[in-house]
Amino acid sequence: MLIEVVKSKIHRVKVTQAELNYVGSVTIDRVLMDAANLLEGEKVQIVNINNGERIETYVIAGEANTGTICLNGPAARKVQMGDLLIIIGYGLMDFEEARTFKPSLVFPNETNNLLD
Repeated sequence: MLIEVVKSKIHRVKVTQAELNYVGSVTIDRVLMDAANLLEGEKVQIVNINNGERIETYVIAGEANTGTICLNGPAARKVQMGDLLIIIGYGLMDFEEARTFKPSLVFPNETNNLLD
């Protein structure tokens, strides 16, 4: 049996931009993507801590070390600058593999960077 489990999570990252006139997606700083083991084009769920919204979209790589978290297209209507988000990537795996699997968890600082 296959089950869907959390494979990647960026926890409490701040929205830096919202671009309504864009095809869609979320742009994430490349350093955060790599640390969370997220791929460009990967489907993610975005949970807005400030308003409870949940959005599904896909990842676009942003410039490294900029702290960029930009919601594009219709998702831009679901956030405000400065909102805190949790970005989650899921994976399918065998039930037994899932018992020991360890997800990539990232806890950025208040400027969306990994280093202080």
